[in-house]
Amino acid sequence: VATGHGEEVIRVAGSHLVVELMRNGKTPQEACEYAVELILKKIKLRKKNPSDIQIGFLALDKYGRHGAFCLQPGFTYARCDNNGNTLSDSDALYK
Repeated sequence: VATGHGEEVIRVAGSHLVVELMRNGKTPQEACEYAVELILKKIKLRKKNPSDIQIGFLALDKYGRHGAFCLQPGFTYARCDNNGNTLSDSDALYK
């Protein structure tokens, strides 16, 4: 799942990228982090201010492992497992 500035996600086919990275051995967390870092590089190449943009990815693999990562703090997500519901703050590239 991708959220935030859709144009930035589309420029790198972000959701597809995360799935392909997991298919090639990355964990969901590693895949989300890579996608956000790639988008940041593209933003900087276009000389845009990354502090004006929010991007977040949330991934779940076929083993039930999850990962989440975003550009700016404030990306919260919920998940449910055998222990109940959990609300978590995603790690962010900028703190």
